[in-house]
Amino acid sequence: MQAKTPEQSKTILTDMVLPGETNPLNNLFGGELLARMDRAASISARRHCRHIVVTASVNHVAFSKAVPLGSVVTVEAKVSRAFKTSMEVFIDVWIEDRVSGERTKANEGIYTFVAVDDTGKPVLVPEVLPETNLEKQRFEAALRRKQLSLLLSGKMKPSEATELKALFE
Repeated sequence: MQAKTPEQSKTILTDMVLPGETNPLNNLFGGELLARMDRAASISARRHCRHIVVTASVNHVAFSKAVPLGSVVTVEAKVSRAFKTSMEVFIDVWIEDRVSGERTKANEGIYTFVAVDDTGKPVLVPEVLPETNLEKQRFEAALRRKQLSLLLSGKMKPSEATELKALFE
């Protein structure tokens, strides 16, 4: 199985915020944004492994900036790291200024997907070969996030969380 770069899984979804998708303040509902992020991330994960993928967890979402009615929203997703059968996908959300066209980062998220066969059984996925500095940073941090998640869920002993321990040494 040949390793792939994050760029090979890159997925970009661009859409406009419509009235039926907004709250009483005329900003995009958080749940609507989460759904868009999930769709982009799932396409990215599938591009990486070429299998059916299922959302295993939403590890992190930051709603840093409201997304107003009429905004052009771009959701960019890339696989940041692959493990045995799972993949971490990092998602950046951008909004475009209506007049200047300048893009501003509004939100971000990190989702985990598991690749499965037609019966729902997990299957192996290719490794990730990060290229850019940002891809390398996200790749390295992914292992710490995975260890923290396993530690908090009781699936890993503190003594086994080597990447987390290294942060405090």
